[in-house]
Formats: sequence, C-alpha cells, structure tokens
Amino acid sequence: MSDPIVVGADGSAPSEHAVAWAADEAARYKRGLKIVHAIEKWPFDIPLTLAPGEAGSLSRRGGEVLAGAERVAHARRPEVPVSVELASGRTVQVLAEQSRESFELVVGHRGLGGFAGLLLGSVGLGVVRSAASPVVLVRGEPKADRSEIAVGIGLGDDSAALEYAFGAAAARNARLRVVHAWRFPEALEEPGAGADLKRIEERARWRVIEAHAPMRKRYPGVDVVEDIVQDNPAAALVTASRDADLVIAGTRPRTGLPVPRSHAVTHALIHHAHCPVAVVPAASENETER
Repeated sequence: MSDPIVVGADGSAPSEHAVAWAADEAARYKRGLKIVHAIEKWPFDIPLTLAPGEAGSLSRRGGEVLAGAERVAHARRPEVPVSVELASGRTVQVLAEQSRESFELVVGHRGLGGFAGLLLGSVGLGVVRSAASPVVLVRGEPKADRSEIAVGIGLGDDSAALEYAFGAAAARNARLRVVHAWRFPEALEEPGAGADLKRIEERARWRVIEAHAPMRKRYPGVDVVEDIVQDNPAAALVTASRDADLVIAGTRPRTGLPVPRSHAVTHALIHHAHCPVAVVPAASENETER
C-alpha cells in the first residue's frame, strides 16, 4: 500500500482547515489519509505527575479530537480511506516518526496546542528539520484555486524540491512557476554595468532551465515559467505565494555546516506566506531516512 498523507489534528479551526486540505491532497494523489493526535504529557522535558484519572481524560479528549477530524475528512472527501492514531510523546519526535512512513506530513498554522499551534517558532522549524517526508504547513485563508504552484530554487541541487513541485503541479493541472532570486551585485550599480547585469541574468535563467529539464521530460504536460528576479530569496517566494495554491522550498542536507540561506527562506515562509507551504528535504536526506 502506498504511503498515506498524514495530518496532525488538535481540534482547532485551523487544524480542521489542515485536515480538509489533507483530504483534498489524498484525493489528488489517490492515497489514504491518516489523522494523528499527540498527547504530550511531559512538556519541556519536565516530568509531570498526572492526577488520578487525568491520563484517561487526555485520552478521551484525544479520541474526541480524532473523531471530529475524521468527520471533517469524510465530509470533505468521502471517497478517501481514513485511519486515525492517538500518539503519546514529544510532538516533534511523534511527527518525525510519522513522516518516515508518509508521502507528506500536513499540519496547521495555529491551534489549541499540539500539532497546529507549533508552527510559529523554533518547534515548527524543528518539525521541518526532523521530518523525512515533505512537510506542508497550511497557511493563509481558504481561497479559490489559482492553478499555480511556485517553487524556489538556487543554483545547487534542488532536485527533490523540483520533483515534488512537478508532481504537485501535475496533480492539480496547474502551472509551475520556478523562482530563482539573486541579489544585485554592488559592483554592477555603476553606470554602464547594464550589459553585465543582463548577461548574469541570462546565465542564471539558462542554469535554472537546465536544472528542471529532467523533470520537464517526465512531466511534459506541466506548463512551466521561469521567474528570475533580483530580490532576497525569502522575499521573492513570499511574494510568489500571493498568487499560488502552494509554495515550495527545499532544504539542504544536514551534513557539515548549516546553510543560513535555506534556513532563512524556510523561516520566512513559515511566518509570512499567503498560501500553504511545502518544505521538501534534500534528496540525500530522503535516501538516508526513509
């Protein structure tokens, strides 16, 4: 059986939005939907002695959350097979473990605690860093489909993000906007530097086209546009998210020194994107962890 779409639920309205989005995603990819709720009994690594009956109360509440989320999913996409799981443990660890056997992991933007309330700071970034599958953060208000997917790439190895982006565009019959942002070199601000600037931009455009050429052969029906912009990469993707149904960013392998640019882009999208955000681990991370 193919890996399911996994979604975290906590009973809040944004969490229900994430469940509905995940149900649509499961229908697009013809996969099952797995809804998970975590009971985190020991926050901040401080042991907590539960009062008699409190553990049962937490379990009952978790069961109610899962039942409510399951109703949302069935109402949204009755044809999608749904399973539920009540997990116990630290949230990031639970999510990371779930991601090992998922096609993608979906979580909400805000909530009552648990999954959906975590994605405004370091814990949300921890989920993104720890997951073995793509993580989708359902941001932004529900809106009509724009029929456009945006993916940001540098000039390194962005094959995993591009593969996910082409698949997402094909599943939605949407246009794919490939965004590459670069900063204007100070040396080219002098008069007469326009020709050099144009050459730099053209070289970047051809390298971007070369980077996604293998995916265009695999997905010939996907309409692709290249967007080469002089801007901060994070700002460029936040701008692209205004007119997109999904904005996608890749990460770099977690070996050696961290890559500040990748971290900054992810952080900006988590906080400021106008549509759902997919963060895709690098190919080497997927191969190592899945």
